[in-house]
Amino acid sequence: MVRGRRWAVLCAAVVLTVAGCGQRAAEAKPRFADAAELPETLAEDGTTIVVGDPDAKMTVHLYEDPRCPYCEEFETTGGAPGLRDAMIERMARTEYTMASFLDDRLGGSGSKKAVNALRAALEEGKFVEYHEVLYANQPEESVDGFTDARLLELAGEVKGLRGPAFDAAVTSMKYRSFVTASQKMYERAGGADDPDGPGTPTAVINDKPIPAEYNGLLLDGDGFAELLDRIYNRPGEWED
Repeated sequence: MVRGRRWAVLCAAVVLTVAGCGQRAAEAKPRFADAAELPETLAEDGTTIVVGDPDAKMTVHLYEDPRCPYCEEFETTGGAPGLRDAMIERMARTEYTMASFLDDRLGGSGSKKAVNALRAALEEGKFVEYHEVLYANQPEESVDGFTDARLLELAGEVKGLRGPAFDAAVTSMKYRSFVTASQKMYERAGGADDPDGPGTPTAVINDKPIPAEYNGLLLDGDGFAELLDRIYNRPGEWED
C-alpha cells in the first residue's frame, strides 16, 4: 500500500472510475519511432520482457492483454506516454507480462496471436516499437481483429521488422509455449486473492503495486507522470 498523506492526496486527486468499455482513445503520437538504442531482453523467467536501461532507478512492471481496451487507453493517452519518456531518459525500465485471457472470455485467438507476434518482434529487437503500433491500432475488444494478416500488415509500420523469420514466426505461432507461460505468469501475479490474475492494466512500481483504489492513475497521463517523477526523486517514501 502507498503510505503517507502526500501520496494519498496525489492519488486521490486524479483517481478515475474504470468500469465497462470506454470510448476509444484518440490517436497518440508515437514515442518509439526508433528505439534501437533502448535495450530489450527476455528475463531469466522466460516470460518477462524487459525494456530500458538496466541501471535505471525505477522499474515499472506492467500486466497487459493486447485486446484490453483499458490497456489501449493507458498506452495511447494514459500513463504510458510519460513512462516512455522516462524510459528514453533512462529514468525507468519497464517489464511486460503479456496476458491472453480475453480470447477465452470473448472468443477468438487475437490476444494469443498478438502476444506470439510480440515475442517474435523481441527476437528482432523491435518489441517496443511493435508493442506501441499494436495498441495504436487495436481493434474493438469484441472483434477478433489481430489476425495473422493484420499483425503482419502492422509490422510493416516498424522499420526493419518484416522478414522471413518474423513472418514465419507469426504465421506458425512459433512462440506458442511463451504465450501459455506468459498467461500463467499473469495468473500467478494475482496471488491467492485473484487466482485469475490481477487485471489489466496493472502496474507495479519498484515492487510496490499501485493500490486498486488508485488504478485510475494509469489512465491519467499527467497524474501518472507526476507519480513517476515523485517516485524517482523520493524513492524512500514510495517504499515506505
